[in-house]
Amino acid sequence: MSAEAKPGLVRPRALLFDWDNTLVRSWPVIHEALTRTFRAFGREPWTLEETRVRVRRSMRDSFPALFGSRWEEAAKQFYDNFRSIHLDRLCPMPDAEPVLAELRDSGIYLGVVSNKNGDILRAEAAHLGWQNYFGRLVGALDAALDKPALEPVDLALSGSGIDRGPEVWLAGDADIDLECARNAGCVPVLLREEAPQPGEFEGFGPTLHLGGCQALSNLVRRL
Repeated sequence: MSAEAKPGLVRPRALLFDWDNTLVRSWPVIHEALTRTFRAFGREPWTLEETRVRVRRSMRDSFPALFGSRWEEAAKQFYDNFRSIHLDRLCPMPDAEPVLAELRDSGIYLGVVSNKNGDILRAEAAHLGWQNYFGRLVGALDAALDKPALEPVDLALSGSGIDRGPEVWLAGDADIDLECARNAGCVPVLLREEAPQPGEFEGFGPTLHLGGCQALSNLVRRL
């Protein structure tokens, strides 16, 4: 559903964001760290497009299937690779920071629900100087379960006085973000340039598709 087709939509009291490729551009860094890890374990690396399609779930939910009994060793290898490059290459998505500032200043509670390791997530936010925009930055391993479970949403909202429901929007670029929003009873917002493809989000499609951060801010301002 587009930004213009929004029957019953209410202005959010809280906006929860995915992090990677929603607020910061991360695919090249994730792909390079994963490529180095695959090669270290004698596996054929994925293409960048395969990485974009396949990387969704947190490491504790995805690496056991990829690396079997050696998944924790592979996880350490990935994190070593990732930490060696991620801050130097951290790149905000267009308009992300001014939009975060505007939304915060308008009185909307902001949080992050990411499947990136929580310590790495918060290090990236601090590197950008963004930590004060958010009430909570929740990453993988911070809650009992990771996205698409609803526990990270509850943790992101804790202390805000806001309950899960239609006044909470969860914005992200991938199916797992929309699934998480549906599981939590929040409004799922697909935040990316590409429109949803037919059948792409079967069973948990977005209530809204917005092309980027500025489009999100423009819509909230009109509500």
